[in-house]
Amino acid sequence: MLQRISRVLIMVLSCLSAKVAIGHGGVAYEEDLCVININFMQAHFTVFQPETRDSDEFCEELPDVARSVFVMQYLHELLPEMLLDFRIIRDVNNVGTYATWEDIQAIDDLEAATVYYESPRIEPGGYFSASYEFAAKGTYIGIVTAEHPVEDRFYNAVFFFKVGGPDYGSFPVFIGFLILLQLLYWLSSGGLIRLRQRLDRNRQAL
Repeated sequence: MLQRISRVLIMVLSCLSAKVAIGHGGVAYEEDLCVININFMQAHFTVFQPETRDSDEFCEELPDVARSVFVMQYLHELLPEMLLDFRIIRDVNNVGTYATWEDIQAIDDLEAATVYYESPRIEPGGYFSASYEFAAKGTYIGIVTAEHPVEDRFYNAVFFFKVGGPDYGSFPVFIGFLILLQLLYWLSSGGLIRLRQRLDRNRQAL
């Protein structure tokens, strides 16, 4: 019975670890770099907190409630020709890590949820930057909108991030499963029996 439960837990752990490794939202990790996906286009994505963290780079977890500089380095040749705007909203509907454009469209009052908005502009130099000083810790969603330079098309990127501490997400659950799996293995391999025998020998010796 214990071996059967162990096999089930291994399957669950495999699914969970795969989910963690894939990444989430509109931000992915490639060679230790954050990459934001604006539909089929990509940009390196970095956040700095110069007043509190010097030149340290962050992605989805901003440690301090402080001024934060968001920088996108374009990786697609079309992006320098496009109008881009940038919006930060509070995660009012608690959609969390896997926020999508459909979740944004479901917000009743986007303006009320918005804490920062950078108007559309073209950045031909290959970089787009915006700066905002956060007033409170919490969970937020960033939204990037790009307008096609010729056609009537818009592309969006949506990403969740946390300000004022790390977002552990499913990591505690993952660790809990590992501990439980180790305990079940110990029981199924006779660990409890061996422990009882050792305690009996100690009592007899006393």
